[in-house]
Amino acid sequence: MRIFRLDPMMIKLIITVLLATFLPAKGGFVPFFEWLTTAAIALLFFMHGAKLSREKIIAGSSHWRLHLWILFSTFVLFPILGLLLVWWHPVNVSAEIYTGFLYLCILPATVQSAIAFTSMAGGNVAAAVCSASASSLLGVFISPLLVNLVMNIHSAAGNSGLEQIGKIMLQLLVPFVLGHLARRWIGGWVERHKSLIGKTDQTSILLVVYTAFSAAVVNGIWTRVGVDTLLWIVAGSLLLLFVVLLVNLAAARLFGFSRPDEITILFCGSKKSLANGVPMANILFPVAAVGIIVLPLMIFHQVQLMVCSFIAQRYKKKNEAAAAAAISKPVKSTKAAG
Repeated sequence: MRIFRLDPMMIKLIITVLLATFLPAKGGFVPFFEWLTTAAIALLFFMHGAKLSREKIIAGSSHWRLHLWILFSTFVLFPILGLLLVWWHPVNVSAEIYTGFLYLCILPATVQSAIAFTSMAGGNVAAAVCSASASSLLGVFISPLLVNLVMNIHSAAGNSGLEQIGKIMLQLLVPFVLGHLARRWIGGWVERHKSLIGKTDQTSILLVVYTAFSAAVVNGIWTRVGVDTLLWIVAGSLLLLFVVLLVNLAAARLFGFSRPDEITILFCGSKKSLANGVPMANILFPVAAVGIIVLPLMIFHQVQLMVCSFIAQRYKKKNEAAAAAAISKPVKSTKAAG
């Protein structure tokens, strides 16, 4: 079945983790890869800024009730569920795994996949573009604040919250803004080379993952993470996603949103961004801890793609069936009249 297929990016992530496991960066290669990672992150967010269309954001920005709920789901509902999971502590696994779950819960939503699934399912695409882009941009500020608020990592990482936000603004927000400002000159080129931009995004993420897991391997990540732990992360990801989807669906119907808006809420309010999360973790957490902390995020990323792909296909089939029924009705009534 299509739902159980790994997406190409996840396969590349697995290969990158295996490469870091057997050939981790050591010695003099470490500062080189750290520098390369910083440059790749800057390029990644520069391209994100260049892809952001002001016209599409303005087109979908008026639907404030929808955007408020999606932001609530992303930055309030998810963190509350993450805290409950840590408090519940159902399985005896490494504390870094629970930290990883809590970390993924405070991240912004994805942009590309949220919009793609909304479009496939027949949702409000303009609102999805606006909401997902706003979430990604606000996450640069909100996520590090939430990290310090709910995780108290500043003492462990050796940086204050203001220092972390400063680093994130320098490495993520400044390239993003520069890319968006440069859109008037490079926007056409970006639109014509979307596949190349996508490959640049993926390469940047893979480089960050390789650097993070190299440090994690050197510090003995695989002595703390076994098959049972990986299976628990999959189960925890499914549970977390199921609860969020259920709450979002109930809220969309309770507050009287239209069907297209309901679809947008489901797909924009349930996603977590790998593209934002991995680079941000590289700044927020000690180098030795990054690999194991982003592990739940990497697995949740695949789980959300598989589950949301299935849901989007179901919506698409229902829409096609409704459209076919609407077309056939006038034909039947005409025959009856004749």
